[in-house]
Amino acid sequence: MLNKILNRRPKKPHKSHDNRDGGNQNSYSNTSTSSRTNNDVAVTRPSSSNPTSSHGPVVHPTGPNHANNRILQSQNSKLNGNSTVYEALPSLKDVPSSEKQNLFIRKLALCSVVFDFTDPTKSLKEKEIKRQTLVELVDYVTSASGKFPEIVMQEIVKMVSVNIFRRLTPQPRDNKMLETFDGEEEEPSMDPSWPHLQLVYEFILRFVASPETDAKLAKRYIDQAFVLKWLDLFDSEDPREREYLKFVLHRMYGKFMVHRPYIRKAINNIFFRFVFETEKHNGIAELLEILGSIINGFALPLKEEHKLFLVRALIPLHKPKCIPMYHQQISYCITQFVEKDCKLADTVIRGLLKYWPITNSSKEVMFLSELEEVLEATQTPEFQRCMVPLFRQIARCLSSSHFQVAERALFLWNNDHIENLIRQNRKVILPIIYPALERNTKTHWNQAVQSLTLNVRKIFSDADPQLFEECSKKFKEDELRKEESQSKREAIWKRLEDVAAQRSGGGYEPMVISQKVIATHVSSSG
Repeated sequence: MLNKILNRRPKKPHKSHDNRDGGNQNSYSNTSTSSRTNNDVAVTRPSSSNPTSSHGPVVHPTGPNHANNRILQSQNSKLNGNSTVYEALPSLKDVPSSEKQNLFIRKLALCSVVFDFTDPTKSLKEKEIKRQTLVELVDYVTSASGKFPEIVMQEIVKMVSVNIFRRLTPQPRDNKMLETFDGEEEEPSMDPSWPHLQLVYEFILRFVASPETDAKLAKRYIDQAFVLKWLDLFDSEDPREREYLKFVLHRMYGKFMVHRPYIRKAINNIFFRFVFETEKHNGIAELLEILGSIINGFALPLKEEHKLFLVRALIPLHKPKCIPMYHQQISYCITQFVEKDCKLADTVIRGLLKYWPITNSSKEVMFLSELEEVLEATQTPEFQRCMVPLFRQIARCLSSSHFQVAERALFLWNNDHIENLIRQNRKVILPIIYPALERNTKTHWNQAVQSLTLNVRKIFSDADPQLFEECSKKFKEDELRKEESQSKREAIWKRLEDVAAQRSGGGYEPMVISQKVIATHVSSSG
């Protein structure tokens, strides 16, 4: 089961259908199953006839406070080189129902001890005890029958916080690596403590998803401070951890409605810091996957808050150089907005034009792919508002010497909806792009681009032969004027060179031609 979760990375964000403003609570329901196939998390349970377990005698304290004191003593003794106090507790299945809650709390306290995994030979026995205890806790929460009381929730959040909330230590990179950072090519950094962290994440995932978890009670402990620390962990370099963070945050958003505005605002702030300050964050793709589900569940009409989020946070995410790391996710979110409210198409397209890359061809291909998805959800009125600046940019793409950019721009005509929009507005669009089409057929070096250009020219020629002929005639006239202007310019420079040669004759040094001489020859040339 755990392998399934770790190996699964959806290419597109999960959709939700919450009719208020957030994600569906059941989007990740398959992560709550109790079945296990991973041999690494198998539990060696003590015999029911021997409650002392094979790890040594067990001291039975009277309550959770005593258990906490016991763990503190364990930590102190470990610092002194003596780890014998850290012992396994009886199995939850081996005690009466009346004692399960106290034992569960004691096991939570036992798992609140954090071990050092930088040395793989250190505290092996204690690490194994904690791992087996965590596996048992996961199974217990999954199969719980009856609401979790408040004291249990408090201890659960305490144990999770101790294990998960820690300072992230990024791998050192030199300046050259930072300048060319690409998250897809860089080798991800794997946390050595993952054997325990994974089980803690699985535990909190099952706890939040459990129907026995009362949201009104749990929100006192899974509060805004907890959520903020949780979001900070998305900068982890371990992709396995980011996947679990994503799953659990999605569950939190679905279960705790009171936290939804705060979660959106906190994600907004992360994007601001990323775009306008650091341009370095490991979890942008995962955060956008969650937002894709959230946006899909927005109720109509869209709130002004959501529209501002689109303009101020999502569209500027097209600015950073590392957009390939999350382009698929941002494209999905943007398209969701346009599908929700087609009037936003003009805003989105103008936003793309604002951040359109100039010298990065691979990024330009991404923009053209995203533009196609947006145009597919665009209606005629919104298309007409932005078609002039849009097709000026498309004309530049058609004229690109990079064959992939020109080819991707020509592929827009393969989309029936976009072709119909262009055909309806051809009187405005064809005069803008005709020069690029004409030059491609004559001078572009790539045979595929030339062939696609001829197909597009034929579409316009068949749709409106008269307009096509007018554009062709105007293009020839413009080209003739350019040739005449170029000839005049060359003649002027020839005269100026002659004047300079005459004045520098007789051994004199070449002199700078005065503005008056230049003006005289320019005016005399007509």
